[in-house]
Amino acid sequence: MDSGPTESCKPCNNNVGCIPQNGSSIIHDSHPPSTIASPDSTLGRHLAHRLVQIGINDVFTVPGDFNLNLLDLLIAEPGLKNIGCCNELNAGYAADGYARARGVGACVVTFTVGGLSVLNAIAGAYSENLPVICIVGGPNTNDYGTNRILHHTIGLPDFSQELRCFQTVTCYQAVVSHLEDACEQIDTAISTALKESKPVYISISCNLATIPHPSFSREPIPFALSPRLSNKMGLEAAVETTVAFLSKAVKPVLVGGPKLRVAKATKAFAELADACGYAIATMPSAKALVPENHPHFIGTYWGAVSTAFCAEIVESADAYLFAGPIFNDYSSVGYSLLLKKDKAIIVNPDRVVVANGPAFGCILMKDFLQALAKRIDRNTTSYENYHRIYVPNGVPLKSEPNEPLRVNVMFNHIQKMLSGDTAVIAETGDSWFNCQKLKLPEGCGYEFQMQYGSIGWSVGATLGYAQSVPNKRVIACIGDGSFQVTAQDVSTMIRCEQRTIIFLINNGGYTIEVEIHDGPYNVIKNWNYTALVDAIHNGEGKCWTSKVRTEEELIEAIETATGEKQDCLCFIEVIVHRDDTSKELLEWGSRVCSANGRPPNPQ
Repeated sequence: MDSGPTESCKPCNNNVGCIPQNGSSIIHDSHPPSTIASPDSTLGRHLAHRLVQIGINDVFTVPGDFNLNLLDLLIAEPGLKNIGCCNELNAGYAADGYARARGVGACVVTFTVGGLSVLNAIAGAYSENLPVICIVGGPNTNDYGTNRILHHTIGLPDFSQELRCFQTVTCYQAVVSHLEDACEQIDTAISTALKESKPVYISISCNLATIPHPSFSREPIPFALSPRLSNKMGLEAAVETTVAFLSKAVKPVLVGGPKLRVAKATKAFAELADACGYAIATMPSAKALVPENHPHFIGTYWGAVSTAFCAEIVESADAYLFAGPIFNDYSSVGYSLLLKKDKAIIVNPDRVVVANGPAFGCILMKDFLQALAKRIDRNTTSYENYHRIYVPNGVPLKSEPNEPLRVNVMFNHIQKMLSGDTAVIAETGDSWFNCQKLKLPEGCGYEFQMQYGSIGWSVGATLGYAQSVPNKRVIACIGDGSFQVTAQDVSTMIRCEQRTIIFLINNGGYTIEVEIHDGPYNVIKNWNYTALVDAIHNGEGKCWTSKVRTEEELIEAIETATGEKQDCLCFIEVIVHRDDTSKELLEWGSRVCSANGRPPNPQ
């Protein structure tokens, strides 16, 4: 892998900071550089170079007095663009969205008030295995250990609160408060993010970014991560055992899961799909990681809310190989999947488990799937069964003239907008279920946050994703409740001249919560969303809005957004009935409600 680091810079002296057992590197005093360095040999310049080297060209920021000098040096880097966000939460969500398309993202905030605000977004990136580099401008080095109380803190002289919060949602933490080993700490943090595919935290004292130091006196050598390797004997044994297990099956199936992304095994999965002949399905959170244009693709396996006929084929199979699954209460529809462990082969990023055993460790998913593709016996029985029972999807009932718009009609028209030059961002809520039913053309991107499920994620993520792939037109489907959480950064989309089409689904509340457990708390204050976006636009930049209530108005709005206004950010507010939901959400909500409401086990 050539996109990230191996050889870290070494400190110029022998004063190497201790590494606590929790993996964070914390240094508490500062010393002046011992030799003269070039005025450009600064920590901030080094960090900017490193970000560009690993593929980051945009950094999402919120200024604060502790990070201002650092921001000066980051934006002075020719290959790095500053994207100023309206708040830290959205900056973190944007870095998440950017990392999904670019492979790594970064955000910069200020100490504690910024750090604790961005924390929720970083936790979401951790749950989705996204390498996000969270950079915080920290206190002056002279304030550590002095018993002083600083602003932007909780009023205690202990400055470790922010660090302790980030230790639970990042895989590495570096508190840089002297220059001698700053290079090593920064390089270790960045390389760890890339190797582990998880977020990292870097705090940089506010008085260090601009000081020249000899350790930054040369251009940093580009990172070159050492590739992880499978144990050859274990790989051969795992493939042998799997082939023997599957060869005994009459109608095996193949299902892709969300860990295909972190394992970088999507191409290997496609190779296995071509070779095996099985019916191919995707778990909901793996949509777009499994090729939907594959001739044996049968849809989304999501238990009781699966694509029609998909669950019946998967759950009736006598063997199923799951590549990179996550079985949580949401993906299992309240733990209601009809799967049996003794029929399952579970392939994780570095481990393979065949039925109830044996298990094989130190095996990379990519290597295993590729090796299995060369050895597996072709068996098309499960797909033939699917083809035999399959009945084509119906189409929504034809709308009467000026009839109030229905959600299924809306998504029927969104389907027609998709191509290899588009990408879909689906917000937490009923958009999960409606977007899941979209048939993605080859090359069409698709992202949503199922594991963490943070409402409001999609606004920032859309900003970051669209900034990372300017050649694609992003189509974001966002509920009104979610939009109210993070609406401000539509402003940043306009400033960045993005061409996203946002469908704001106005149904008056938190519909996904309504279907789990209804109450007055699920009703929100209605906004005039188009007027809000017009006010944010304020005549600066390119933005077009439309409010639609019927199919005729929707068709006209889509034609305008994809035609005359194709170079604008387009915001289409769609007014629908409060109870107009997908049938899948109705089923899913009742099952999740049942799982949430289970009584305590008898003591």
